[in-house]
Amino acid sequence: MSKIRSEHVFTSESVSEGHPDKVCDQISDAILDACLAQDPDSRVACETLATTDMIVISGEITTKAKVNWQEVALEAVRRIGYTEAGIGFSADSAKVMVAIHKQSPDISQGVTEGMGRFKEQGAGDQGMMFGYASDETPELMPATILYAHKIVGELARLRKQDPAKYRYLRPDSKSQVSIRYKDGKPVAVETIVVSHQHTPDMPQEWLEQLVRDVVKTVIPADLLGSDIKYYVNPTGRFEVGGPSGDTGLTGRKIIVDTYGGVGSHGGGAFSGKDPSKVDRSAAYYCRYIAKNLVAAGLARKCEIQVAYAIGVADPLSVNVDTYSTGILPDGEMEKIVRKVFDMRPAAIIEQLDLKHPGKGWCYQDSAAYGHFGRSQFPWERTDRIAELKAAAGK
Repeated sequence: MSKIRSEHVFTSESVSEGHPDKVCDQISDAILDACLAQDPDSRVACETLATTDMIVISGEITTKAKVNWQEVALEAVRRIGYTEAGIGFSADSAKVMVAIHKQSPDISQGVTEGMGRFKEQGAGDQGMMFGYASDETPELMPATILYAHKIVGELARLRKQDPAKYRYLRPDSKSQVSIRYKDGKPVAVETIVVSHQHTPDMPQEWLEQLVRDVVKTVIPADLLGSDIKYYVNPTGRFEVGGPSGDTGLTGRKIIVDTYGGVGSHGGGAFSGKDPSKVDRSAAYYCRYIAKNLVAAGLARKCEIQVAYAIGVADPLSVNVDTYSTGILPDGEMEKIVRKVFDMRPAAIIEQLDLKHPGKGWCYQDSAAYGHFGRSQFPWERTDRIAELKAAAGK
């Protein structure tokens, strides 16, 4: 029996790069990028807290890189756009506290080739990871989260591109998109919610018109009817925002980071973690597998799950769920996945070249507007289509 309901409404949210939790994600990933640039074998598990004019960097980092943690953190804040004095959080006024120590040797021996019980590089922790893809958008992403990202992303682009014209906008914002689906396909946007931090003198009607203009730019016209409900700054004002309005932490936006509530989530966050952590690298690889399966036409939608034990290279389980849209039974699809894809941590890192950001992408870029659905990242490639079709006999 098909799992696709005939008609329903689904909602996803996104938050901008200026959201306090996203500020922390970007700082953590900027530190990861800085470490990997000098030492690709760096082990990084960096956690950041941000509050009123205060940044705290903590975690476990083992690296040969020489990094000025404070400088990297403040440059990430400056890049986001927190440069205005007197609003409670700025790259020019925030203090940075650092509390970093090295990775536990008990973990290190399990993820360093030749050191553990099994000699091969094992997973950095136990757990399960998921990846998802759907043919409902060209990016093979769920429409709700994709367009929620695009709304806040475009508002941020405008704010940075023309600061004079968009002088009312400050960096913190959130969006929410509700879409009606029929027979598994998006057919109409029902509701748009946008809350955007602003200067005290911003006219409310100015933002309302801007949001409507942006929506027309980033969402396909065939999804936009005349009866969409808009809620723009529903409380009326949003002047106090960012880390001075709400303390931020790394890793608190795991649904925003992935598929907007579509499919499953293993619970692990991504930002601040080097690729030996399967929370990150295996989740990326599961997306890579699912996207290639859908791109190959073997399923209209697909979710991949893998599970690992710390220090063990081979996954404990692999599950493929095509929601009854696959051209073959899911059990056969699992065999194809196991045949085509090598899911050992070292193989994942090598195939996606995850130790070498900077070749057209960086981890900091992934830390806002979603880790999936943007073509610059290596896990978004669809370069295994021919292998998958051959394995499926197509």
